[in-house]
Amino acid sequence: MFEGISGSLLDPESLYAGNIGLFHSPELKGLNMLVGFTGFADAGHVVRQVNAELLDALDAETMAVFDADQLIDYRSRRPQISFVEDHLEDYKAPVLALYRLYDGLGQPFLLLAGFEPDLQWERFARAVLGIVETLQVKLVTWIHSIPMPVPHTRPLGVTVHGNRPELVEGISTWKPTVDVPAAVGHVLEYRLSEAGHPVAGYVIHVPHYLADAEYPPAAVAALEYLGAATALMLPTDRLREAGREVGRQIAEQVEASEEVRQVVANLESRYDDKAEGQVRRSLLADENDELPDADELGAAVEAYLARKDVRP
Repeated sequence: MFEGISGSLLDPESLYAGNIGLFHSPELKGLNMLVGFTGFADAGHVVRQVNAELLDALDAETMAVFDADQLIDYRSRRPQISFVEDHLEDYKAPVLALYRLYDGLGQPFLLLAGFEPDLQWERFARAVLGIVETLQVKLVTWIHSIPMPVPHTRPLGVTVHGNRPELVEGISTWKPTVDVPAAVGHVLEYRLSEAGHPVAGYVIHVPHYLADAEYPPAAVAALEYLGAATALMLPTDRLREAGREVGRQIAEQVEASEEVRQVVANLESRYDDKAEGQVRRSLLADENDELPDADELGAAVEAYLARKDVRP
């Protein structure tokens, strides 16, 4: 299963403390698992918004909490704490946990959400694989987002990968062959696939000039893709409303600057030219047209990551 890994790994189950009663509940067998790690290439803060919306809007129960002290390099990613005049308060300890949630129709599902581990990736992957096997997870789906040289005025694109052809084929708007910096989600998908577990990943394309700010429309797209893959009704209303407000703000800024208008117009022209006149369909439609090439993606991602010396 883990060919090519020399030596023995520490017990992966000791990476987390779990609710034993829930883990052995028949009701939790065969559910879908959604996964979102913050801290790596989270353009538009998509993963952060999705995790927050799911945990805030839905009924959630904690099933397991991972040991942050074993997984985080605190010197490179320092948690926030508030200094209030003469004392400290509101220490925001990093959290990575597994939750049971219920969607809008009362269907249960699992959510693995929180910081991306800095350390012990293989041990962490084995821990999650063990949970997947114990709970007989039906499908693992995960999301992340990257900056792309595309305009905000056109439908958001996505790149889909995994071992479920019915979830992958005909959906990606861009299908490159390119070397990219790995995330723990990639390693987890790779190990799950090696072990024969169904897995699919969704990369949401965020306009590169909006990558450093919260971009709710991209979070809505992520939730719609996840919901479609798992047949879950996931909450999007608050994010849609936030997206409308962000859209108004962007429109005002574009209108106020000739330079910005020209940048957006150039991206629109380039996007439309590469679409070759095809009618763009809905978010979940079958789209096969390719847009940016590998060099352009590499440049966009590298520039974005270069600004992320300290990851949130």
